[in-house]
Amino acid sequence: MRPPGFWFTPPDRPDPRARLLSPLGWLYGQIRARRGTRAVGWRAPVPVVCVDSLTACGTGKTPTVQMLALHLQARGRRPAILSCGHSLRSSDPVAVAPQDHSAADVGDDALLAAAFAPTWVARDPVRGAQAITRDGSGGATAADCILLDAGFQTRHLAQDLTLVVVDAVKGFGNGRCLPAGPLREPVAEGVQRADLLLSIGPAAAQEAFHLAWGDMLTTQGLRGRMEALQTGMEWHGARVLAFAGIDHPERFFATLRRLGADMVRAEALEDHQPLTPALMTRLDHEARIRGAQLVTTEKDAVRLPGSFRQKVLTLPVRLQIEDPAPLDAALDRIGL
Repeated sequence: MRPPGFWFTPPDRPDPRARLLSPLGWLYGQIRARRGTRAVGWRAPVPVVCVDSLTACGTGKTPTVQMLALHLQARGRRPAILSCGHSLRSSDPVAVAPQDHSAADVGDDALLAAAFAPTWVARDPVRGAQAITRDGSGGATAADCILLDAGFQTRHLAQDLTLVVVDAVKGFGNGRCLPAGPLREPVAEGVQRADLLLSIGPAAAQEAFHLAWGDMLTTQGLRGRMEALQTGMEWHGARVLAFAGIDHPERFFATLRRLGADMVRAEALEDHQPLTPALMTRLDHEARIRGAQLVTTEKDAVRLPGSFRQKVLTLPVRLQIEDPAPLDAALDRIGL
């Protein structure tokens, strides 16, 4: 489901629908903010780094978790990733096995994360963390830290470092809480509770974001940008039909255009939309008629039906941090 457009009108010029829903948004924000300040729950025997956002729409959490996994491994650490899978079929924590699980079993985010570090999915983050630390006790490859994907507002699991991610292009939308806007809690309270705030986007968007929200950005900030991974594929001049079922598919399409791809058409799907055989057959037929190559994101690729995986190219992207010094200092403080 795509977020409604009125969530992203300027805060000083809200849509009438946002004004109408603002009392509900205020109440929702107060409840969620109180949850975030309550006493922390169970503390894991290893440091827990939480990556989350203040908004209910995509911000770049998945590539941030991937970046942190690689960054920690480069520092000699052994991270495990814990994804809060509310749609998980099992009520018990599940260790993700890409060879056995599909996106329908554990979610596309978790399936993709498993390529970067051992990954678990759990409805209850405490049970997930307990499973991770119990599973690896005494082993040579035991996890010595946990990357928690989501959980900033609940705090059932104690967090040693919290990193809030925001899309610099979208910012915090109209500045209102659900359902009047995209926020899970008020910006000021959420930013103040975080240890680090990572804004992701091109330079112009970063400047606009800090100009619009700078007065509330009281937390140590990081800036990042998404860059295409060099795979040897020559995208310049390549005739492609692109499709993406992520929260902001236009970001993926813009990356292809920057690489010089000749995009005959871009199909924006719903976030996490199932890539059914019927849908893929239609896209494959159109691509052949237009003499184009199908291309999608890594996140979408893990949802492809088996018969189409050889027909679709993937454009991988990675998050690059402009200045990692504040991140390194924060990791040092928690013993990582």
